Amino acid sequence: MRSFTSVAALLISLLLTITPASSSNPSLPAVVTFTKRPSRTLAKVDPTLPLPKSNDFSPIMSSSTEAKPVAVGLPDAAKLLIGAGGIYGAFLYYGSLQEDVFRYTAADGTLFKQAWFLQVLEALANVIVGFVGMILTGATPNIPLKMFAISGAAQVSAKACTSLALANGLSFPVATLAKSGKMAPVMAGSLLLGGAHYELREYLQVLAIILGTAVVSMGKKKGGAPSSTLGVVYIVLSLALDGVTAGFQKRLKTETAKVGVKPKPYDFMLWTNLFMCITAALIALPLGEMTSGIAYCVDNPEIMSKIVRFSICSAVGQSFIFYTIANFDPLVLSTVTTTRKIFSVLLSIMLKGHSLSAVGWAGISMACAGILSELQNKGGSKPKTDEKKRSS
Repeated sequence: MRSFTSVAALLISLLLTITPASSSNPSLPAVVTFTKRPSRTLAKVDPTLPLPKSNDFSPIMSSSTEAKPVAVGLPDAAKLLIGAGGIYGAFLYYGSLQEDVFRYTAADGTLFKQAWFLQVLEALANVIVGFVGMILTGATPNIPLKMFAISGAAQVSAKACTSLALANGLSFPVATLAKSGKMAPVMAGSLLLGGAHYELREYLQVLAIILGTAVVSMGKKKGGAPSSTLGVVYIVLSLALDGVTAGFQKRLKTETAKVGVKPKPYDFMLWTNLFMCITAALIALPLGEMTSGIAYCVDNPEIMSKIVRFSICSAVGQSFIFYTIANFDPLVLSTVTTTRKIFSVLLSIMLKGHSLSAVGWAGISMACAGILSELQNKGGSKPKTDEKKRSS
């Protein structure tokens, strides 16, 4: 009975709370006078939203000033350590494995020369990682795949020529230093086709890399394996294809901009490597490299494990490159990748038994100076651009 009385008293008090202020207009909804304060506040609140349980509207008014949770990210130093460390670790090991693959000698004395088969496996590993990354980050629709196909075909051809240079006797240090001079064909193509102009310093940088590479090639101690003529031809062809690839990649950016599409990093990784894989397979099949490559790996499981690790390092390294691009200025990536090539050369000389004379070391110094000078030039060009923007 007492509980019934308490409930009845509570209901009566609630009814008194929502009673209209004026009986002269009984059709006015009782909720209009829900409280005495919120006449200004209710005008700002969407009437379709549920009203607060209490008559204190302070949470609504203070919601815009509440402290929003801020995602605490890693400091830049930690991000740089992850990105640069990943690139160094993956690609230094990648270079070491690449050299091991083409220096491998089977029990019957045969060497691994299936460069296009190797490109199929490397590109396939990148396709798998690129596909997973694209699923996680979201795919970009309406990508112009024709230019991806052309760019991928040119890029895999350049990589295959580098592998063929190694397979035909060119040493890894010479090949790596030569590939660092890829600015030479890019400059030549721009001069002949694009009417570009370069400063004297840029010509000297490329010349230092080329001459330094030539000196290293000729500066081996007696007893070292000479660089074959065919290996030199393949590395020159690889450099020429690098220039062609750079042109196609610029055109790819233009085509995607025309259709209003901005591919994400993993879009680039997936589609470029997919067409690289297809191109390499179409060339490897008629050459018989697919069957001979598989047979060689079955007969020599040791080299198969090296090829698998080589392919994984390529895919992981590409992922760290995209991570660095997403978090830092392109100059940071250029610094990391450029210095990585120098360390790859030095590690190869120290760990793989390459013997250089004093002349060879002079060539290494000359080529490295050209590479670092090119890097410094990239860093110095940005402030000039900013200065032009400010003056305009």
